[in-house]
Amino acid sequence: MALDLTILYRGPLSSCNYDCGYCPFAKHHETAAELKVDRLALERFVDWLTARADGTFGVLFTPWGEALTRPWYRSAMMHLSRLPQIRKVAVQTNLSCPLDWLAGADLDCLGLWCTYHPSQTPRADFLAQCERLRELGVAFSVGTVGMREDFDAIAAMRAVLPDDVYLWVNAFKQEADYYTPAEVQRLLQIDPLFAVNNVRHPSLGKACRTGESVISVDGEGTVRRCHFVSEPLGNLYDPDFEQLLQPRPCPNARCGCHIGYVHREDFPLYELFGAGLLERIPSPAWQASETLLRWVGSFAESTTAR
Repeated sequence: MALDLTILYRGPLSSCNYDCGYCPFAKHHETAAELKVDRLALERFVDWLTARADGTFGVLFTPWGEALTRPWYRSAMMHLSRLPQIRKVAVQTNLSCPLDWLAGADLDCLGLWCTYHPSQTPRADFLAQCERLRELGVAFSVGTVGMREDFDAIAAMRAVLPDDVYLWVNAFKQEADYYTPAEVQRLLQIDPLFAVNNVRHPSLGKACRTGESVISVDGEGTVRRCHFVSEPLGNLYDPDFEQLLQPRPCPNARCGCHIGYVHREDFPLYELFGAGLLERIPSPAWQASETLLRWVGSFAESTTAR
């Protein structure tokens, strides 16, 4: 059976051009030698995927810093998008990069997960980038961290974005019970899936696709089941690495990040997101499904009742 695998790649890159107060990588500057290590690691990963014409792959770049300000990530996205074995390549980005490179990509299998940081960029500048993506026909979502001081800016962004652009809100979980019920309701008006993210889901022993059809890979090729389980499973570049892929129950007590719990087998999120899973774009039809609406609504009820 041909390999069908989703890979979350996170190389050593840890520099960012923004300085968000909650982020440990804000305004971190790497040396030229450190950046070279990251570039070479990425090139090795891309070469491996290029040689794997015997499988089908989805790739999501989830860097600690901002990737698309680095030309080697833009080149990797372009190259991978044109490979027949790549069903989707996506990246998390603050959208501060130039966009001309997209003309060289196959936009049918490329997606952008764009994060809006109100304290770091003028709304008009970010919207201009979004409009350019729409003109090019790029699939993208827009999102932000739900900090209380940014509520008005988040609402303003939702008001001016086209209705067909999904705006997600990541719950701020560094403080317990950060949101009042009224604040949850306000954010649900912006992101109907916010209540799902505003939970650290009990996960111990739950069935999850990670470790079987989804893996996390770092710059050295070390394979882990996901970003949130530190135990190495093996190395991507070993000839027999596929033998490590098997069903595994989650070993963590809880999972609170979208790129983790989205792969839970008992959650209907593959159905909800469909082809937009990697770039975090819900299927346009999900709100017509009574089953999905009930499932999402169960979290809204529990988070607003506190």
